[in-house]
This record gives sequence, structure tokens and C-alpha cells, in this order.
Amino acid sequence: MSEMAWREVNFDGLVGPTHNYSGLALGNLASMSHQGLVANPRQAALQGLGKMKSLVEAGYVQGILPPQQRPDIATLRLLGFSGNDGEVLARAAGEAPQILRAVCSASSMWTANAATVTPSVDAPDGRVHFTPANLQSSFHRTLEPPATERILAAIFRDQAHFAHHPALPATPVFSDEGAANHTRLCGDYGEPGVHLFVHGRAAFGWGTEEGVAPRHYPARQTLEASQAVARQHGLTESQVVFAQQHPDAIDAGVFHNDVIAVGNGPVLLYHEIAFLDEQIILNELRDKMRAPLIPVRIPEAAVSLEDAVASYLFNSQLLSNPDGTMTLVVPGECQERENVWRTIQNHLLAGHNPISEVVVRDVKQSMRNGGGPACLRLRVVLSEAERAALSGRVLLTEALHGELTAWVKRHYRDLLAPEDLADPQLAEEALKALDELTRILAIGAVYPFQRA
Repeated sequence: MSEMAWREVNFDGLVGPTHNYSGLALGNLASMSHQGLVANPRQAALQGLGKMKSLVEAGYVQGILPPQQRPDIATLRLLGFSGNDGEVLARAAGEAPQILRAVCSASSMWTANAATVTPSVDAPDGRVHFTPANLQSSFHRTLEPPATERILAAIFRDQAHFAHHPALPATPVFSDEGAANHTRLCGDYGEPGVHLFVHGRAAFGWGTEEGVAPRHYPARQTLEASQAVARQHGLTESQVVFAQQHPDAIDAGVFHNDVIAVGNGPVLLYHEIAFLDEQIILNELRDKMRAPLIPVRIPEAAVSLEDAVASYLFNSQLLSNPDGTMTLVVPGECQERENVWRTIQNHLLAGHNPISEVVVRDVKQSMRNGGGPACLRLRVVLSEAERAALSGRVLLTEALHGELTAWVKRHYRDLLAPEDLADPQLAEEALKALDELTRILAIGAVYPFQRA
């Protein structure tokens, strides 16, 4: 099969109608610092669609994952709020506003957390494997896995090509944040790869050595979760590397590995303080990869941890081109930090590595909640036959982009403050929008209100 028969498809999450700034994510400095601001859901969705369209125009394959049903009124009822929908929302707003904000979160837009994916070329049964992340570290994100599982099963429906596993038990031992802590490194996409799983802590017998545990913010991913996902997907020891995230990075606001490192093909772009045992990890990757590893290390002297978190340089999309070069899609914030932009020009573009182009995209609405270009996408390596087996209209075209843009403009508000989340009209608007979206994407009834 030709090299171009295998492609990496970026499945971006459409931003949902309830996009807001509630500051729900402990350890995510952007989310915490922008709490209470007025959001613009319409602009957020259009910024995401604009990034997707630009990648399609550049020749990349771009997929779409729909947002989840929010507000999640069923969860409010489970937590004891009663009455009609309007009364439930009003009671929650008055008695437990943080719970209301959690059940309205549009965090499913960051599909890097949706699941962990193993391409068919790496799996023993020759199918693409998916495990939805349990996201047990944050209440607002624990609401996502059931819907994520339904959405993935609706799109990747053909059981001859795709295999779906249940999310891991939602306990601190198996805390799983999905592909935000997973990177597949390889030569060509159709060649076997090595899977780099990054954890912040090990649940059993960990944290006794001085300096190993983060002091300020929680380590979300566990070693045990990464090992369990690898077992589910049938990966062997020769196919995996388990690495610990540096605790100093977590305390600086690096809540996921994809805030401090990004890899694609044979290239691993990472910050000096990304990993606790940097050289051991690099050596193990070199030993297990068939293609030569190309590490691109950014020193602390060039970009501090503070600047890395503020700019999201490492939460950029690293994209492979047919000629062997790579394109880095960075958020606009990288231009706002002089040392970061200088490092991009002098260290990356002028360095001895395949990165030959840097593209700047505005995703500021997402960035204010702590999600850059890489957070917005779930990477799925698919063969030509697997792409043909996808269900629905989920690969972006110019026509579909036009339909989705018009859909956003019909249904999304241009201003949304946290106090607006109690508005029952917002809930009605969201359901109407999602019902229409499933028809546009032709994915069937994936939402609870459609299945009732």
C-alpha cells in the first residue's frame, strides 16, 4: 500500500453553544485566570472551524467530532435538583452555582482528551482501537465519557475496521486523560510505531522520594491507567515507553503532557523540563523505534516554563508533509512572547530538524480556557480503506465547512457570561442546534434527548 494511503486525520471538536469561562480546571492556569469573563461561543466555534478549513486547504485530512449535550440537566436531577428544566437550572444556580457551571462546560471541544487511539498497523487484530478517557480528575469532565463512547462508536462503526473499549474505572488509581498524554512515534504512518505514554504519578507505591511529587497542582494521569490502555489495545512491551512527567512542569501549569511536548512521525518536540528522566526516555525510544528518533529539545534558557505555558508553544499541531518536512501550527499567543517567537525562528525553523514552516492560527477563545491547537484535536491514523469505512459526513470539505459555519451563525450566541448558564432558553437553543447538527453530520441519534 502506498505511503499516501495512510493518513493522520485530525478530528477536531466543534465548540459547543455553552462555551464559557467558569474556571473549573485546577492546575490549568489559563482557565483559572480567565474565570468569570464573558465568552463568545459563536466566535469560538468559528475560530475552530477556521483552523480546520485552513488545514484542509493545505492538504491535510480533517475530521469533526460534535460537542456534547449541555447543560446536562439529567446530572442536576441526579444530584437532587427537581422540578421542570427551568426550575432545575434556577435551583442549581441559587444553591450550587459551581455545579451548574460544571454541567454546562463545553470542555468536550478539547478532543485530545476524548480517547486514546492505536492505529490498526500496531494492533494485533489489525483494527483501530479506541478507549474513551475517564477524565476522573475533574467533575465537569467525568460527565463526558458515556457520550464520547457513543459518538466514537457512531462514527467509527464498522467492526471490521474499528474496536471500542470501555473507559477505565473512574477511580484515582486509573485516572486517564486520553491522548493528551499519549504520542505515537514512527517513520511513515503505515509502518509500526512506538507509543509514548506519559503519566504524572503512579498510584501504587509512588511519591515517597523527595522531589518526585508535584507540590501545588494534581498529577492527573497515572501510570496504571496508561498501562491498562496499552493492554486493552494489545500493545506489547516492545511497542511502548512509559515516561513520567516532570513534577516541576505540573506545578508550572503543565496539566497534560501535550502542554510541554508534541510528537509526530519520528519527531519529538519537547521542553527541557518535560520529562523526569529525559535521557532514559530518549534512549528507550531510540531502541524501540524502527525509524531514527529526531528529538528537538527546547532549553529552559530559551523558553521558560512560564512562557511555555503562557504561549502554548508545545500545544501546537505538528503535521507531516509528503516531502518529509513538517508544519507547526501555533496559537497567536506565540507571537506575543518575544523569546518564544525568536526561538521558533532561530531554534526550530533555522535548526537541523524537519520543521520547515510555522503557521499562526487564532484560537483565542479556546486559549483563554487553556486549550491550544493541539487540545482541539484527536489524531487518528487511518488507511484508505478505514477512511472509506467512516460513518456520516465527518471529514471536512468546503461544502461541509459552509454548512457548519451557517449552522453556528444561526444557533450560537455571541456573548455568554457564567450567570447566563441558568437561562432555560439557552438549554433550548443548545438542543435545537445539536439536533440539527446530527442531521448535517448524518451520525444518527447520539444525544440523550434524541434517544429518550
